[in-house]
Amino acid sequence: MSGISNYEPYAPNAQGFTEVLIDLKTTMAGRTVYSVAGFQAPAFEDVTQGEALYSRASDGYVGRAVANDTEDKANVVGFAQTAKLAGELVRVVIVGVLPTSGLSPGEIYYLSAGGAGAITTTPPSTAGHYVVRVGEAASAAELIIQLEPPVKLR
Repeated sequence: MSGISNYEPYAPNAQGFTEVLIDLKTTMAGRTVYSVAGFQAPAFEDVTQGEALYSRASDGYVGRAVANDTEDKANVVGFAQTAKLAGELVRVVIVGVLPTSGLSPGEIYYLSAGGAGAITTTPPSTAGHYVVRVGEAASAAELIIQLEPPVKLR
């Protein structure tokens, strides 16, 4: 098929890699990417859009995470993309930008010990609670998801 150059592979060298990055930048320019990656799992309780979730070790069902209970409940696996009732499949966003509201731009957010599923700019400081970094506010309405494992305070 002479004259057609679409879909030809890039050269397997530095120049080819550079061309891939330029093409990627060109196609993504000016676009905010929301909720890039995630998975679906059944919820064992009602969840609201944007709540931090954990996956129950016993069966893989998801529910609202909290920093003042067990390590299992403090291990944030992602955020609920939409509100769902107990027993329904919920999409859990694990990487990307989460649309939300009421954030302080530039602030780091942690799992809250004050309410299940909530996040806060103030990490827990009580012995026995878990510090879990979940992301950084890009703006008042966007959280960049940056999940980290829980660290128990002593």
